[in-house]
Amino acid sequence: MVAAKNLRKIIKIDEEKCNGCGVCVPACAEGALQIINGKAKLVSEVYCDGLGACLGDCPQGAISLEERIAEQFDEEAAKLHVEKGNDTEDKVIQTCPSSLVSLFDKNEKVKQVIKEEEVQASMLSHWPVQLTLVPPTAAFLNNADVLLVGDCVPFALADFHTRFLKDNVVLVACPKLDDFQAHLKKLTDIIIQSSIKSFCVVKSEVPCCSGLVSMLKRAMQNAGKDIPYKVITVGIKGDLK
Repeated sequence: MVAAKNLRKIIKIDEEKCNGCGVCVPACAEGALQIINGKAKLVSEVYCDGLGACLGDCPQGAISLEERIAEQFDEEAAKLHVEKGNDTEDKVIQTCPSSLVSLFDKNEKVKQVIKEEEVQASMLSHWPVQLTLVPPTAAFLNNADVLLVGDCVPFALADFHTRFLKDNVVLVACPKLDDFQAHLKKLTDIIIQSSIKSFCVVKSEVPCCSGLVSMLKRAMQNAGKDIPYKVITVGIKGDLK
């Protein structure tokens, strides 16, 4: 049966601006968006409610609303679509482009042999650090300044401990490889049950890592709390953007 069409609002994606980061995918509860061939695509008009919940989550400003002839939104079809496994965590996994595979040419002048006595002591103040494993009621979360860090960041940033860990609590997560919805629920529970002072998202420059920012914003919205936060981006070569 062909769905009826009428004049209504529906999302429009500017492929020139879209970099395939996938931040919009988990922002759409109806599962209308998917990353295909490195670009965000509207899977079906019947899954888009036209409310634009995904608009503010696009860091490139590639998504807008337009009014045009389109198939009517089908809430039941969208619900079944999500239940069949087309939900966000499956699609976010496609969003990190393999084109970023690189081999760095390190200058010999900056290579140093570090003597054992010169090695910096760890600044880590608690355990566990993986978001999946941290209890929402962990004592170290109370009145804490929390770092929400992408898995890859500490490997790229040579002075991660001295620059970021001192006096901060760290939660490590990957929006690409981990269970996004499970992380979102855990972070929401943490925000509800702990008196967190602030967040600092330390993410990689790779597009998929932007999902950490979306995760935090949605968790605060779900928890009904507005906690101060800032975002720091680390290049894959260890430079701060």
